[in-house]
Amino acid sequence: MFHILLFRLLLIIAVAIIVFSITKYILDPRRKLEAAKNRGDFYLLDDTENIRRNITFTYKSALFEGEKFLDPNQPGPDVTNIMVWSEDIDEFQRMSLRDFQYMERELKLRYPDALVEWRTPVDDWIKRLKRTRES
Repeated sequence: MFHILLFRLLLIIAVAIIVFSITKYILDPRRKLEAAKNRGDFYLLDDTENIRRNITFTYKSALFEGEKFLDPNQPGPDVTNIMVWSEDIDEFQRMSLRDFQYMERELKLRYPDALVEWRTPVDDWIKRLKRTRES
């Protein structure tokens, strides 16, 4: 009798661990970021509680990272500048100027007072797109 109760208890614990692991995997924001990257959707991974943590986002299968900066002269912890870069050169070179404007708008929704600056090589690509558009 004792062995049966012990076996049932261990079985319940094992099922609980499996359910917990599956739930943790499904709700993991990094998995959602990777899934959005594979689909080509926009997804922003950001810890709004921790200003010092970088932003990671994806759009059209390109992965971007942004560093948030605060203005030390302002009293509140408002983000005033976001520097964005990407290592996915092949992916972001498939984007249009509208795509970059869309990403800026999405960042501005979350940080309305922030100036979005693009680092090289993304900045070079945006300048090239603007020159092409003007010609």
